[in-house]
Amino acid sequence: MTETRIAPLALYQEVAERLRQRIFAHELKPGTWVDEQALAEDYGISRTPLREALKVLASEGLVTLKPRRGCYVTEISERDLDEVFKVMAMLEGECARSSAGRATEAELGTLKAIHADLEKAASAQDIDAFFEANQAFHHELQRIADNRWLLHVIEDLRKVIKLSRHHSLFSEGRLEQSLAEHRALLDALLARDADAADQLMREHIRGGREALARIAEARNRVA
Repeated sequence: MTETRIAPLALYQEVAERLRQRIFAHELKPGTWVDEQALAEDYGISRTPLREALKVLASEGLVTLKPRRGCYVTEISERDLDEVFKVMAMLEGECARSSAGRATEAELGTLKAIHADLEKAASAQDIDAFFEANQAFHHELQRIADNRWLLHVIEDLRKVIKLSRHHSLFSEGRLEQSLAEHRALLDALLARDADAADQLMREHIRGGREALARIAEARNRVA
C-alpha cells in the first residue's frame, strides 16, 4: 500500500516544480491563464496530478485559482512588493541578528569566502555571479540562524518576489551599492554586533526594494 501512495505524491510535486521554474523564468508570465488541458497533454499526465500541483503553487502565492474562471499566474503589484519587502526586512534582519550571536569561527569563515565571491563578481560586473553569491550569503545566514520556521516563511516570500518582472541588480548603481551593504554587514557579523547586523540587513533589503521601484518608474516613463 505504501508503494501505491508514493508515486502520485512524487508526480504532482515534480509537476509543481516544473511549473514553478517556468513561472520564475517568466515562460508563464504574470496574469497568464493556465491551460490545464494543454499542460496535461504536454506532460503526458492526467488532470488530477496537475490540479494538485496547481494547489501547491496557489498555497505559495504563485498562481491564483478563480472560481469558474480557472487558474492564472499571479500578478504582483508595487503595493505587494512594498508589503513583502517590509516583512522580508524584518525576517532577514532577525536572521542576521541571530547569526551574529551564534556563528562559529568556521561559519564566519564561510561567510567571508562567500563575500570574496561577491567582490570578484562585482569587479567583473558579472550580475549573474553576483546574484548567486548574494543568494548563497543569505542562505548561509539563514542556516546559521537555525530557525526552520523563519527559513520556511523567507523561502515562500522569496518565491513571490520572483514574480516581479525585473531584478534589482539591473538598476544603475545597485550592484555597487549592494556590495557596500554586504561589506558593512559582514563587518558587523565578524564583530558579533547583533544590533548592527539586524539594522544593516534591514537596510540592505530596503535597498533592493528601492532599486526595483526605480526600474518600475523608468519603465512607466517609457510607456
